[in-house]
Amino acid sequence: MSTARLTPTSYVVLGMVAMRGASTSYDLKRAVQNSVGYFWPFPHAQLYSEPKRLVDMGLLAVRSEEDGRRRQTYTVTTEGLAALRSWLAEPTDEQLQVRDVAELKLFFAEFAQERDILNLAREQVAQHRERISVYEAMQERFRDRDDIADRMVPLRLGLAMERAALDFWVQLEAERG
Repeated sequence: MSTARLTPTSYVVLGMVAMRGASTSYDLKRAVQNSVGYFWPFPHAQLYSEPKRLVDMGLLAVRSEEDGRRRQTYTVTTEGLAALRSWLAEPTDEQLQVRDVAELKLFFAEFAQERDILNLAREQVAQHRERISVYEAMQERFRDRDDIADRMVPLRLGLAMERAALDFWVQLEAERG
């Protein structure tokens, strides 16, 4: 088994199947939307193609329905779980990556109208407040679930980042308003 060709999406798929148990690509799409999709966005079409690739690599097993919709259900193999654990054990030296269109617009703000920057700041304040509300609701809903406590740790980081972004945009709005 070679893990050299595994990508972050590969590990998302392996981790989700290991966590959830037998899953279809549609199950994975829904699970990702409600979890890692908040901080690791990628095209959901990959959740349909990547499992097949992982089956070919021996990291997932597949069972196909004989009739009906002929859904394919994936389970993680011993090799797949070993690859996931190996990846988790590796430290990462990759820096935080932010692909924020609003920040990109700020970079080119010298070509914008002042009202456009103010409107951008106002829009970002509203968006970050909404995301904070969503994250806080998630924290409240799952706060007593010891079985998923480790999964909730990234939510704390997400909240901290959203609050920092909100503070920035509130300050910019005050400066420009």
